Amino acid sequence: MAMVFCRGCGKEIHDSAVTCPTCGAVQTAGQTVSPAVYSATDKRILPAFLLCFFLGWFGIHRFYVGKTGTGIAQLLTMGGLGIWAFIDLIMILCGAFTDAAGNKITVWT
Repeated sequence: MAMVFCRGCGKEIHDSAVTCPTCGAVQTAGQTVSPAVYSATDKRILPAFLLCFFLGWFGIHRFYVGKTGTGIAQLLTMGGLGIWAFIDLIMILCGAFTDAAGNKITVWT
């Protein structure tokens, strides 16, 4: 029974798993993540999405993930007149949004 680490959340899973039971990330054969290299984030997609959807014009979602500088920039520009906030919303839904340390936010709740 060989165990590997999930590419999405870093949890230990069976090597034959197609998706992670914890986060649902699709696993690719031969591309596991070492626990020493993996750095997880405690931020979640759902709160970031809701903050971006309702308060994206103010950049509140960026403050949530620790990106204070760009949060202030969005606050001053009203979310880049909505364009920047809309792009962030799409990135959050696609799982490409990162926290201040550069870790992708992959877990919904």
